[in-house]
Amino acid sequence: MAEQRRNQRPSGGKPTGGGRPSSSRGSEGRPDRGGRPERGGRPDRGGRQDSRGDRDARGGQSRDRRQSGPRGAGGGRYVEKEAPRSADQAVYDGPELPEDITGKELDRAVIAQLKGLPEKLAARVARHLAAAGALIDEDPETAYQHTLAARARAPRLAVVREAAGEAAYAAGHYSEALADLRAAKRMNGATAYLPIIADCHRALGQPEQALKLAKSPSVANFESEAKAEMTIVEAGARRDMGQMDAALRTLELAPLQSKNRAPWVVRLRYAYADTLEAAGRTTDALAWFHRTHAIDGDELTDAAERAALLEKIQRD
Repeated sequence: MAEQRRNQRPSGGKPTGGGRPSSSRGSEGRPDRGGRPERGGRPDRGGRQDSRGDRDARGGQSRDRRQSGPRGAGGGRYVEKEAPRSADQAVYDGPELPEDITGKELDRAVIAQLKGLPEKLAARVARHLAAAGALIDEDPETAYQHTLAARARAPRLAVVREAAGEAAYAAGHYSEALADLRAAKRMNGATAYLPIIADCHRALGQPEQALKLAKSPSVANFESEAKAEMTIVEAGARRDMGQMDAALRTLELAPLQSKNRAPWVVRLRYAYADTLEAAGRTTDALAWFHRTHAIDGDELTDAAERAALLEKIQRD
C-alpha cells in the first residue's frame, strides 16, 4: 500500500504526503492518550447515572439530572442528561463505518494478524482498516481517523501502527506518522518503512536525519522500487540543504536509463528532471521530462505539462 501511494509522489521536492495505510495491502510510538484502552475495552462513556442518582452531602437530587413536568403526588419526573463525549472517546469511536465495508477486503496477511484479538474486536478493527484503505486517496484525513480508531483498540499490533503511520503521512501529519512507523518497526523489525520515515524527517525540517537513514546498511538489500524511493528522498534532502550538485549526483547513480517502465523508473526520471530544472539546466530538464512522459502511460506525473511549459519559456 505504501508503495502504491508513493507512486504519486515522484518529485524530489518537499514531501506532499502519501503513505497509504497497510489496510489495503494486507500491514516510538506515539504515547497513548490518557484513558484510552489498550486491550479493546471500550472507555466509559460517562453518560447515564445510576437510577438512584448521586446525592450531595445534604441528600439532594443528583446534579446530573434535570426536573421536567409538574410534581404530582407521586413525585417528580426526571430526564437524565447524556454527558458529551470526550476527545478520547471520539477518537475511539472513529468516523462512521460505511455499511458496505466488512473488513474482508483486507489482505489475508492482515486478517491473520488480527486473529489474536477477540472476534468482535478484530472485526471492528478490520472494518476501520479497510475503510482507511478505501478512502486514503480521496479523503486521507478521514482515512487517518479510521486508523486512529483501530489503533485505540489494538495499539500493540504492528499492522495497525503501520496503517496509522502511513495514513498520517498521507494526511500530512508527519510527526504522528514518524511516531507510528517507528513503533511498527520496533514491533516487527521491518525496514520497508525507512523511505517514508526519512521523508517525514524532511518534512519536519530534518534533512540530516533523512540522509542518515538513506545510508542505512539495510537499504542495499531493498527491492528496486524501495531503493528508488529512498534515492528520491535522499536527493530531496540534499536539495533541502542547498546541495544541488550532490542531489544530481545521487540521482545520476540510479538506473535512470532502465528500459523498465515500472512506476519507480517514472518517479526517478521525474525527480531527475525536476532537479535539473531547479539547478537551472532547463534544456537537460526538458529532455528528461520528455523521457519521463514517454514511459508514463498511467500519467503518474505531470511530465508532459512540465515539458510543454519549458518549451513555451524557451520560445518566448
